[in-house]
Amino acid sequence: MLAALLSAGAASAQQKRLRDYGVQLGVMKTGINNAITDVAGVTVGQVTLKGDGLNTGVTAIVPHQGNVFTHKVPAAVYVGNGFGKLAGSTQVIELGNIETPVILTNTLSVAEGIAGAVEYTLARNPKVRSVNALVGETNDGGLSDIRSRRVTKEDVIKAIETAHSGPVDEGCVGAGTGTSAFGYKAGIGTASRVLPKSMGGYTVGVLGQANFGGVLQIAGTPIGQLMSKYSFRDKILQDVDGSCMIVVVTDAPVDARNLERMAKRAIMGMAQTGGIASNGSGDYAIALSVAPENLIDENTQHYTPTLLHNDDMSGLFMATIEATSEAIWNSLFAAETTTGNGRTVEAIDKQKAVELIKKAQQAVNLQPTYPLGK
Repeated sequence: MLAALLSAGAASAQQKRLRDYGVQLGVMKTGINNAITDVAGVTVGQVTLKGDGLNTGVTAIVPHQGNVFTHKVPAAVYVGNGFGKLAGSTQVIELGNIETPVILTNTLSVAEGIAGAVEYTLARNPKVRSVNALVGETNDGGLSDIRSRRVTKEDVIKAIETAHSGPVDEGCVGAGTGTSAFGYKAGIGTASRVLPKSMGGYTVGVLGQANFGGVLQIAGTPIGQLMSKYSFRDKILQDVDGSCMIVVVTDAPVDARNLERMAKRAIMGMAQTGGIASNGSGDYAIALSVAPENLIDENTQHYTPTLLHNDDMSGLFMATIEATSEAIWNSLFAAETTTGNGRTVEAIDKQKAVELIKKAQQAVNLQPTYPLGK
């Protein structure tokens, strides 16, 4: 029997993330929850569909708590590899903003993602006659009966309406219920970084839907090689396709042009995990700025945003790379072994991976310091 699970509370107390094992990750401090929701006003809602041959769902990222259509959000999209479906992206590229929450789901449910986001928006804006819904996907058909198209527009609306702040459920939830990466079960992952006050004190949050191949690296350690599991090593791991969706949100006052530059760094963060952007992997990064002073109210005559100089962007770039990498790693460490569609994908051996990472870090006497967090 199909079970629809609504992820509307705090992350599971049993769920351990990579950092919880004492692994040193990067040089920047995280936010309170080490999640995309550390950016003020950002909420995440997820609907998980399991059973009856399904491992799929919806993840919704709501950028602020006002009306997103009437107070549009500066945005940009960067395409790492275009073998995928990111509905609404051309208007984002053209106008430099989004006007709905960002929806993630499976490849064959993009239409339902659009329908849900549109219906949600129309219900709150009675005079609107055009809506550009931004909906991304990865293909979870390896572990789910994707052809049955069981995600509905009601699931999408529920994900939006139940979006919450605070800790975010990760791993086999929402749009990541049936996804895999590097030959292991993966899913949804999130992380954040906070710049020091001397660099503006801004927060960068990232949420990733991981479903791609390559040679896994964690914190500079070649885990894929050391654990003898990587793309093209054997027939089982020759399927490196699937895609990766990355959503980056910051409270820094930056426009679409510099958001595109941040989105490019998200793809660099993906590369840092060992992803190879294979031929059939649609790898997309969406970057948003929710600085309240820069939300776009088209009822005003002029748009006069406050913007950081180009020279002030480098800290945000570094934060984006670190948070993206950790979000992907968290998607692996939060995931559980999953069976579906006649196939089983094992979770990564967390204890073994942590042992290898710590051994490598001890070999170079890596100290747990955060010079950019002061």
